[in-house]
Order: sequence, then structure tokens, then C-alpha cells
Amino acid sequence: MPRTALLVSRRNALLVSAAVLAAALPLSSARAADDPAPTPVDRFEGEVPFASQPAEGIFTWGGDSDDPPALQLTARPDAPEGAKVLSGTYDISGYGGFTHDFAANQPAHDWSAHKGIRFWWDGQDNNKKIAFEIKDGGANGEASELWTTSFTDDFTGWKQVEIPFADFAYRTDYQPVGGIDHVLGLTQMWGYAVTLPVGGKDRFAMDDVELYGRADQSLRASVTTDAAVYPVKEGGTATVEVTLATTGSAPVDDPVTVTYETTGGTADPGKDYTPVTGTLTFPAGTASGATRTIHVPTLRDRSAESAETIPLKLTVTGAKPPAETPQVVIDAHGLAYLDSKLPVGKRVADLVSRMSLAEKAGQMTQAERGAVGGGGDIAAYDLGSLLSGGGSTPTPNTPEAWARMIDGFQLRAQATRFQIPLIYGVDAVHGHNNLVGATIMPHNIGIGATRDPQLAQKTGAVTASEVRATGVPWDFAPCLCVSRDERWGRSYESFGEDPALVESMETIIQGLQGRADGRDLKRNDKVLATAKHFVGDGGTEYGSSTTGTYTIDQGVTKVTRQQLEAVHLAPYRTAVDRGIGTVMPSYSSLDILGDGQGPVKMHARADMINGVLKGRMGFDGFVISDWNAIDQLPGDYSSHVRTSVNAGVDMMMVPYSYKDFTAQLIAEVQAGRISERRVDDAVSRILAQKFRLGLFEKPYADTSGASATGSAAHRAVARQAAAESQVLLKNANGVLPLKKDQKVYVAGSDADDLGNQTGGWTVTWQGASGTHTQGTTILAGMRKDGDVTYSKDASAPTSGYDVGVVVVGETPYAEGVGDVGNGHDLQLSAADRAAVDKVCAAMKCAVLIVSGRPQLIGDRLGEIDGLVASWLPGTEGDGVADVLYGKRPFTGQLPVTWPKSEAQLPINVGDTAYDPQFPYGWGLTTLTKVPEGGAVTLKALAVAAAVAEKAGADEAGRALVTRARLIVQQKAGTAVTEAVAKPFADADHLSLTGRYGAAVEKLITAYRAA
Repeated sequence: MPRTALLVSRRNALLVSAAVLAAALPLSSARAADDPAPTPVDRFEGEVPFASQPAEGIFTWGGDSDDPPALQLTARPDAPEGAKVLSGTYDISGYGGFTHDFAANQPAHDWSAHKGIRFWWDGQDNNKKIAFEIKDGGANGEASELWTTSFTDDFTGWKQVEIPFADFAYRTDYQPVGGIDHVLGLTQMWGYAVTLPVGGKDRFAMDDVELYGRADQSLRASVTTDAAVYPVKEGGTATVEVTLATTGSAPVDDPVTVTYETTGGTADPGKDYTPVTGTLTFPAGTASGATRTIHVPTLRDRSAESAETIPLKLTVTGAKPPAETPQVVIDAHGLAYLDSKLPVGKRVADLVSRMSLAEKAGQMTQAERGAVGGGGDIAAYDLGSLLSGGGSTPTPNTPEAWARMIDGFQLRAQATRFQIPLIYGVDAVHGHNNLVGATIMPHNIGIGATRDPQLAQKTGAVTASEVRATGVPWDFAPCLCVSRDERWGRSYESFGEDPALVESMETIIQGLQGRADGRDLKRNDKVLATAKHFVGDGGTEYGSSTTGTYTIDQGVTKVTRQQLEAVHLAPYRTAVDRGIGTVMPSYSSLDILGDGQGPVKMHARADMINGVLKGRMGFDGFVISDWNAIDQLPGDYSSHVRTSVNAGVDMMMVPYSYKDFTAQLIAEVQAGRISERRVDDAVSRILAQKFRLGLFEKPYADTSGASATGSAAHRAVARQAAAESQVLLKNANGVLPLKKDQKVYVAGSDADDLGNQTGGWTVTWQGASGTHTQGTTILAGMRKDGDVTYSKDASAPTSGYDVGVVVVGETPYAEGVGDVGNGHDLQLSAADRAAVDKVCAAMKCAVLIVSGRPQLIGDRLGEIDGLVASWLPGTEGDGVADVLYGKRPFTGQLPVTWPKSEAQLPINVGDTAYDPQFPYGWGLTTLTKVPEGGAVTLKALAVAAAVAEKAGADEAGRALVTRARLIVQQKAGTAVTEAVAKPFADADHLSLTGRYGAAVEKLITAYRAA
């Protein structure tokens, strides 16, 4: 066919199809005479490339490597506009789609003149929903606020899909920056995204995305109230402020009226309150921000009652109405559970006796803050708890914004019948690590290296103070795992490989909670703590994980019953004795050899949770599940709920599936598969902690301590912890400490990287390299003390320096993402190895390893004069500089065994075969000179240590063991043989268990073998 004939034919076909479609479309889609011309967004003719930010472009994304769709610009004779369309194929199991982002280095687009956005879609009639979202405000398309809607592909062939902007809702399950202002402003738009449906291969085609129609005033003017809930004491008057707001703060062109009426709810008009009706008017020309006030008086009847609601119905013309009907709530009063003078047990019993099954199910449910959006579901589902997952933060990420956010959620809980406050939880695992500007402590592996229980308690106290000042009363910490294999991506969350060391560091619980009887939990600087992950998470077998690409995290722990008791359960006995408030089961499975059960997920092990933890140990707090952990149990969802609750899990962390969980829990109880007695026990345990925390009396944030967040006093504790965590493994020729008059050459990837030295679980779940919070890098700390030249890759000339310091190590990771074999290993990077080689060949050098676990350094040990295990020291690099320059001595000891090769793993103190690079407990010191003498001195120390042990003189006993250890280390040097290493490591374990005489005897054995 000639080209001209083809074009005429195509044009005629398009005209026919357009006419048919126009007839099928609602009348509102026809362009009115005063509508602006449509504004093209994407014609798919090649004007927008396949590219990503900062350039303008179209790009794909997905949950894994198979999920992103395959896209192309395809010439089609039936294209609704132009010659080409965007077409693609997809087969999505998780999530996937594509995005068109506008250029980040150009001004955002203004869509506010239009009614909505429309596009042509080639229907496959598969009845699947396609999500369509637009990007509003923020810095760029990937740091904007997401607003979403969807359409259903229930047609065949091309159809123009029109979506008014009024149909878009704020996305609650995910926001790249945690949300900005929750207002669809339309004046700073960054593009759109399409999320394709999951399940089965399919194809799509799309054409001509454009803005259409004329914006009506309700798209740029809205009426809001200053709150969604207005609690008021019986007999008081609620004051509701109604505010007019406009996009760009422009005055309204037309009048806005708000008719109000108290109607419905559980309160009785005339008996509980005086009904009110009326109309508020904002005349044409009214400026944005204008307010009007409605007063709702309540009446006193002097009878004891639960809370009662008075909805205030608002009917708005000329503007967008509030997203929900505000409610006045007459506070519950006169009921026994509200009497703070009664014992906690009586308050709990009274409240539980009044609650419905649905209310109890809500108390057993924990949702993610992002899932509940503005918080309406808190009252609708009687939710008992919310959490912030790693990196789930308010915008801006400040203490004030945290407090406002949580107070807003607590306000929602006041609309429930018994006004049971929420308990909000966060993973503050080394300081309030989700909060920018908080004091970030060394990770637990570094705290274990300090061997300083008093300091561990101080770090807990600082963390608790900063967490509670933001309105958060609950911390998912500490991790009491005993890390038995450093290939585990969570090994840095452990205090060490020896249960005795972990137990000694549990003073952190008192730092977090205060006294063991819970009397301090009401204080504004204490939080409820969580012992995790019960039990055996540190003992999972390499290669046993079935979670994605993880190799060891969430795998199987295979132990004898004796090993389970001695290694993994021991820290939990201590935690219960210390009054731990909550316990979190592990994702991992437990396989007790010989019990005939095989591997069983911990969330299903009633024998361990009900039997051991709650029964034998007498734990009286509550058990909180891990994130979506019940989804890993076998069977269907009803089985997941039934099994975990009956196993003893009291509250379920179901971040986005809280509606499904509450419904299923209620159904299981009604069917008799979960007993009401079990539910009452769970709810009683949860409520008891809420009473102990004082939340019923003070549900809102006490921010009086917020000014101490990141303060000099708090950072001083973190600085001390960073200094004491440094473990000096080798110090040939006294290369350390450095002297102020030395010219120091500093190199390495981790010398000047705050993100690397803070590690995972810092601001975001995985952490990140670079500067993302406030602190001091190791390099910055060194520059305060000496004459320092820095060259990250050691490319600067190396001549003329007295000593080199090379700071190398890992980049951040968390959980199974960091498992060795999952994109990680224990080797230094090529760049780090090159920097070590270059600097140490040119001058005497000290190498600092910043990492969450040992790094294999044996092949370079000979060329290194000084070697330091710096772990992940947190935000206070000054603490590392303090020991490098001798302001503080090196006193740290290895909390885990440092292997010679990965083939040795797992390797731990107490192993029959034990031949590491450096044994558990190793750590040179610059505190004192090594004591004089050898075997004779050691024998005398052994006698004195035995006497101290018998007298219960722990401080003296530990000091005697330390003196003996230093003598052995000096003789052994870096040539630590198996005959030296095994008794040396055993000695440290014995010392931690108070057996000081036996510890020195072991050190004598090591000395003789050296």
C-alpha cells in the first residue's frame, strides 16, 4: 500500500475509533468551552528517553531482578496519538512497574490549572487493577510525595482513562521521604508511575499521557479541622477550629460554606451533650489560613462511663471537605482501671473484663505507621500498637516531628471506647538510630569489646532518654543473640560469642528500663526494652536459610538440649531476672537434636515460649512477634495466626496486614481454636506494661528532655564507648599511640565516612555510606590531635611521613542482606588492600578495621606494625582518635574469635580444635607497662585470684586476671599457636563467670605454650 494511502486509512480508522470512544465516555470528559487545552505529559514518540534521574526519563523497577517490565517504543498503526506507543511485557511475582520522572535539575511542573490526568490504555480485558500514581512536591521525583489511584483493565482495545486529581489518595504503604505535608498541591509535580499487576505473564500498551480539563476551586481549596479527635472531660466544651487552605495561599474566588451538625455517635444528645448546628461562611476573597470556630458543649451526669463519641458532620461547598468527620469524645471516667492508685493487676483485670473480643484483638495487633496513614484505622480496629520500621520516619526527621507524629496517633486512640493508649515501638539498637542527629553508640559487638558493664548501662540510659523524649516508650533492643558464626549478617548486633559476655552486658537493660521491678518505667527518660531474638538466632547453620538469597540469617539452629541451655538460653534467664518487659522470638528455626521434632520456626515453638520462657523462667511481660514473621510459618493464614498465638506470642507485628490479622484472630477465637483465656492472658500482659509505663495517665510525648538529644553529655558517653571498644591486636615497635609531633599519613575508605563507621540500622534499615547524620569521622577526630594528611586511596605521595594510619573495612548492611555469600565476604576490598600495601610498604603503619565482624587480614599481618579492630564505633570518631593519640588507653578485648581463614568458621571459644589468628579475649593495652616477671609472677597471681574469687571480690579478681593476660600476650606476640589460643580464650570465659583462680591457671598453660 502506498504511504499516503496508509496514512489516510490510519487517520480514518482513528477518527472512527475516537468517535466510538467519545460516545462511550461520560459527558464530563468532553472538553468544555472554557477548559484549557490539554497539556501533553508523554507522547511516547521518543521525546522522553529511557533514563533515570537526574535526567528526565522513563525507567523500570521491581522487587527482584525478574520483576521490572520490558519496555519499548513501538510503532503502531492504531496508535491513538502520533506514530508510536509505549508497550511492554511483564511477569511479576513481587512488585514492578515503570516511572516517568521529570528532570531533577529543572523546575517542577505546575499541574494546578487542570482537572486531572488522562492516557490511552490498550485493554487486555484481564480484570486486573493497575495502580497509577503521581509525584507531588519534594526535591525531585524520587524524593516526592506519592498519591495513588487505580483503574481496572476490564475492556478490550484502546480506551482513554481519565482520572480527576480529586480521585488520588495519599499513599499509606510507602513514601520515599516519609511524607511531606500530606497535601496534593499540584504546583510542584515530578511525574507519574504505573504499578503493573502481579501473577502471570501479560502485556500492555499506553499512549498520550496528558493533563485535561479546568481545575475547579475544590481542587485548590480545602477545609480542614485542627484535629480529627477532640477529647474533652465530661461537662467540658470542645472547641473545633475550621480552617480554609488553598494551594499557593491564593484567596478563594468563590464563597466557601461549611454547614455543621452534631449527629450520630455513641453519646446521647440532650443527655450527654447539647446538639449544635449552623453554617460557617468564608466569603469570596478570603485568604488562605482563615479560621472559624465551632463549640460543642458536653453535659455532666455523674455516672461512671466509657468514652462516648459525638461526630461533627461537615458539609462543604466550594472547597474540598475534610478527609473524615471530626469527632468530639467525652472521656471515659469513674471506671476502676482509670484509678492510678490501684495496683496494676487490679486495673488490668477491670479493663479486660469490660473489653469485647474485637477490642482485645486490636490490643494484640501492631501496625506500621506508614500503613495507617492519618490514623483513622487506629480507632476503627482498636489497634494496640504502632511501630516505625527501619528508616520509617516523619518529615522532617527531628525530635519535634517524631513527638508530633506519635501524639497524633495517640490522639486517635482517644476515640476508642476505653481510650487505651498505643504503645509505639522502634528499633533503637545503638542509640535512637532512626533519628537524624541522635547520639549513635557503637554497635553491640563494640560494646562487648569494652568489657565494661557500667558503660553498657550508660549507653542504654542515653538511648532511652533520647527515645522517650520523642514520644516513643518502647525499644526493640537489646539483641541477646550469642553470635557463633561471623558470616551472619547480624553478628554485629551481638555482644559476642560467649554467653557469659552477653550476660555481663545485660546491664544495658537497666539503662533502658531502670530498676528490675518496673517502677522507673513511668520516667520520661526510660523505655520498655525487648530481649531478642528468642532463641538461638546467633547459632543458625550456614546454608540453612530459606529466606530469599540469605545464607544464614533466619536459618536453622541445630543444638543439643545442653548446648541450647548453656549457650543460647542463658542470656534470657538473666534478662528475665533483670525485669525485661518484652521478648521477641526469632525468625529462625530451632532443631533440638534428639527431640524428634526437627526444625521448627521459633514463632511456633510453644514448648519454648509458653514452656520455658513464660513457664520455667517466669517471664511476666509480653511476647512481640518479629516483622511479618508469622507469614513464614507453614499452612494457611488461619494456621499462622492460630499456631503463633497458641505458642505464646501475645502481640503480632503485622505491619501492613493488620486488618487481616485482627479478622482472622477473631474468627479463630469464635471457632474455638484459640481460647478466650489465651487471648485474655495476652491482652493482660500487654495492658500491664502500658500501665507500668504510665501511658494511661500520660499518653503524649514528654519532650522536656528533647534538648539533650545529641548533646555534648550524651556524645561524651558514646565517645567513651567508642574508645573503650577499640581492640589493639598488634603493636609492633610501639607504633601506637601516635605522638602529636608526628607527621601522619591517613588513607583508606573508612577514615572519613560517617556512614561506614555507624554501619547498618542508622537512619535507614541498611544504613548507607556517606554523611546522613551528625557526628565526627575518625579522620576529623585525628585532625584535632595531630599533623594529618589524608589521601583516601593512598594516591598522594607517601614520602616524608613518620607513620601511616590506614582505616579500612566494610560498608553498611543489616540482617541477611549482609550474610557472607549474599554479596558479601570477609575480605577487604581491592582498594582497601591496595591502600594498606602502599602505605605499609612506605612507612611504619597502623591499620584500623571498621567492620561489624572480623576481616581476614592474615596474609598482610607481617607488613602491618599496628592492627586495631575498631568495629562500628558510631558517630563519635573522636573516641577512636582518643586512643590513637593516647588520650585514653587501648583496653578493649575481642568479643569474638578472629579467624585465620573463612574455612575455619564457625570458630568459637570452647571449641575442641581452636587455632585462630587472634583468640577470643585478646587485646593489647597501652594503659600500663606489662608486669615484670614470668611464670613465678603468674603463679602468685593465680593464688591471689583464687583468694579474690572465694571472697567474692570481683573487681580485684578481674584485675588479677588482666595482669596475667598481659604477661601472656607479651610473650606470645602475634605468633599465637593453637596451644596458646585455646587456654587463653578459655581463661577469658572463666573470668567472666567469676572463676578468677581457674582463669589464671589457664593463662599459665598458655604462657608455657608460648
